[in-house]
Amino acid sequence: MLGNDHQTRFHGATLSSFTSIAMDPFPLISFALRIPSRMATALNGASSDAPSDMVVNLLSAKQALVAERFSRADLHPRPFDETDHSLSVDDLPIIRGSLGALSCKLISRGLPLHDMRLLRAGRFDLPPTEDVDESHVVSQLFIARVIRVEDLGDEQQPQLPLLYYRRQYTTTH
Repeated sequence: MLGNDHQTRFHGATLSSFTSIAMDPFPLISFALRIPSRMATALNGASSDAPSDMVVNLLSAKQALVAERFSRADLHPRPFDETDHSLSVDDLPIIRGSLGALSCKLISRGLPLHDMRLLRAGRFDLPPTEDVDESHVVSQLFIARVIRVEDLGDEQQPQLPLLYYRRQYTTTH
């Protein structure tokens, strides 16, 4: 995700709730982010005229340390400085060694999952209510259209995907 200045040019997050939700009439993905977070703030403020708002990097089973780095902004405030990556044609980061990368365009701002009044009314443009119990995890749901599957270059050896299950990183067998 592009930021406003050189020091915070990219924002990243580890997604534990990523899913494909449609292929037709165009491919859509969804994911949830805890709020407040730098990533949710950056996505909610994304410019609607950018070709892509973000790249979703699909990590391999060998990249658990990369996932951890992007999940801990308190320990790694600028994770791209510590992560080998290249740039897409839209100047967004593609993490080297990933299984795949999807350039995506957000459909709308994050949907407030903590405010059922807004969800039932289908009014996602209203501000959230003030009665949120902050002791619970509060999150927003983001929906994005896949614009392009990025070419990762060299033919890679088959690898297993990185998964997060029961509070730890794992893979399929």
